[in-house]
Amino acid sequence: MKDLIKKGLALGLGLAVASKEQIEKGVDDLVKKGEVSAAESKDLVEELVKKGEDEQKELKQKVRGYLREFLNELEIPTKDDLRGLESRIERLENKE
Repeated sequence: MKDLIKKGLALGLGLAVASKEQIEKGVDDLVKKGEVSAAESKDLVEELVKKGEDEQKELKQKVRGYLREFLNELEIPTKDDLRGLESRIERLENKE
């Protein structure tokens, strides 16, 4: 299940963010067509990369939120739950 979640997350992030090389190629095509000046191209690439990074972070947060909700509905213990239990067991063992 963990691999499936990782693959889904990677796919989502891959769709949300184009690589810098792909962005540069697209902007170069716009320069060749005369739709963007060469001087503007660098700023445009930087802006698109930044937007892509921002969207990647937002998507990652949304996916994590959905996963938390999903796991809560299934009542699967979280790492924090397990750490709490381990701590409690350790305290109980030390009382003896």
